[in-house]
Amino acid sequence: MIYKFAIIFSIILILFIINLVKKNKLDEKYSILWLFASFVILVVSVFPDIITIFANKFNVYYPPALMFLFAIIILGAYIIHISTVLTKQNKMIVKLTQELGILKEKIEKSEKEKSEKEKRKE
Repeated sequence: MIYKFAIIFSIILILFIINLVKKNKLDEKYSILWLFASFVILVVSVFPDIITIFANKFNVYYPPALMFLFAIIILGAYIIHISTVLTKQNKMIVKLTQELGILKEKIEKSEKEKSEKEKRKE
């Protein structure tokens, strides 16, 4: 029963991610990891003996523990990646805000000079 639920879940997740990409709510580069995870869930659900084979190769006595380890490693790497992207975007926002402030100041200064010139002409 759990395998059927996992198969249905992975198919729904694949369709959901594809829909998000179509609607431009998720970039393609971020969707790759989620699609990969969905396909892994689908393959493991269809062929559950794969977990046991990998667990035996890594000398893990409880096969689901290996799945959790892989999931934690992948999610940890993804969190680090997202953190670096967020840091880069924050730096860009600060730089753009500073540039916008400088441009506003130049425009205001230019308008003041323009209005002063007009007052002198009168």
